[in-house]
Amino acid sequence: MQLFHSKTSPFVRKVMVTAHELGLVDRLELLPSAAHPVNRDAGIVARNPLGQVPTLVLDDGTVLADSRVICEYLDDLGGGSVFPAAGPARWTALAAQSTGDGLLDAALLTVYETRVRGEGERSPAWVEGQRAKIEGGLGAIEAAAPGLGDRVDIAAITYGCALGYLDLRFADIGWRDRYPAAAAWFAEFDARPSMRATQPG
Repeated sequence: MQLFHSKTSPFVRKVMVTAHELGLVDRLELLPSAAHPVNRDAGIVARNPLGQVPTLVLDDGTVLADSRVICEYLDDLGGGSVFPAAGPARWTALAAQSTGDGLLDAALLTVYETRVRGEGERSPAWVEGQRAKIEGGLGAIEAAAPGLGDRVDIAAITYGCALGYLDLRFADIGWRDRYPAAAAWFAEFDARPSMRATQPG
């Protein structure tokens, strides 16, 4: 399997952490890519018309895009330990994944607005709105953190990658001081080998 890969993408990291946890990382051939919201990478676009990472190309040529789809495929391939079985626990985990992904979407949109758009094109109100979503996501992780324990499911993986991305791109917001339960949980989760192996720095 080939994975269009960017080391700083939190959505790629989510896939890689999942692959490590499932023992599948050695089956992935990582293809370097330069995904960009404006200057699109033709190599990715040839396989995925949206030009986004992660994009996974299976051995039979089937193309899977979006971290949610790819992680679920890997979970099925690896025996199903990351996504809970059908029932309330699965819906809870999927809802948490959506919250974490929403935080990441807001963070990425903020990065694009402040780093990709020209200074005269930027909207402070837009950035403020995305920052509010980040804070909302952090509040949800704070509320969930006491119940996460040592779980290693798609909820925990998504939350861990989201908090890691904030450390990478938004160190100025000082989230640990305001969300201590999330900080305590993340300190443990971030020490996992799968998280250490996928550090973006």
